[in-house]
Amino acid sequence: MQVDLNSDMGEGFGPYRLCDDEAMMDVVTSANIACGFHAGDPDTMVRMVRLARQRGVDVGAHPGLPDRQGFGRRELPFGPDELRQQMLYQLGALTAIAKAEGVTVSHVSFHAAMGNMVNRDPALASAMMAAIHSVDPGLIVFATADSVIERAAIEAGLKTLTLFLADRAYDAKGALVPRGQPGALVKDEASVRARVRKFLLDGTVTAIDGTVIPMRARSILVHSDTPGSLDLARTVRSEIEAAGGTLTPVSKLLR
Repeated sequence: MQVDLNSDMGEGFGPYRLCDDEAMMDVVTSANIACGFHAGDPDTMVRMVRLARQRGVDVGAHPGLPDRQGFGRRELPFGPDELRQQMLYQLGALTAIAKAEGVTVSHVSFHAAMGNMVNRDPALASAMMAAIHSVDPGLIVFATADSVIERAAIEAGLKTLTLFLADRAYDAKGALVPRGQPGALVKDEASVRARVRKFLLDGTVTAIDGTVIPMRARSILVHSDTPGSLDLARTVRSEIEAAGGTLTPVSKLLR
């Protein structure tokens, strides 16, 4: 059993840091790096790429909406082509920085509101995937199973990696419980450990209403802005190892 462990990283700017990225980079196998819109800046992006190169961690682009105050979680009234341009701008920035550091960008993982907007609009998703393919047909798209993004990526000829979000609650239909609702964020170690163990051993997760639902995924995500994220990521890693799994970066998982 090969499993990727990823986190959204570099989500600060200037002297401000959201979590201990250096320590987190020792735990994960793939890093989704903020590209300067919802968070991040050139210096932070370079630092993340260098850390990933040193640790053997895969580098991915984590594009979001241009909304630092809202951390990219507020939907803004951009048109489809504007969203496409914003995504390409961010992917291009990270690609150039990574190339200068001798690193190849392996994947794309949409952030928050941008991801939500793409995931409910098949036409927008198709346009986004075509744009990603035009930049690099070898890029892997992170998505939840059976989602609009996953289907659009496959139709565009892109590889996909499906995600299980260890620190977010699901409803009975397999959708994420919206942030702001009680129980949407799973942040205590015991709950995360139990959820990950159930996923690894049974391929299922218990929804917020107690329903047990299937979870088709090859990668586990821990958000770096979740309180105690570093300890939670270490917990996830220990559960993968305890289950006999091999922690594997996305590029090696899907080659």
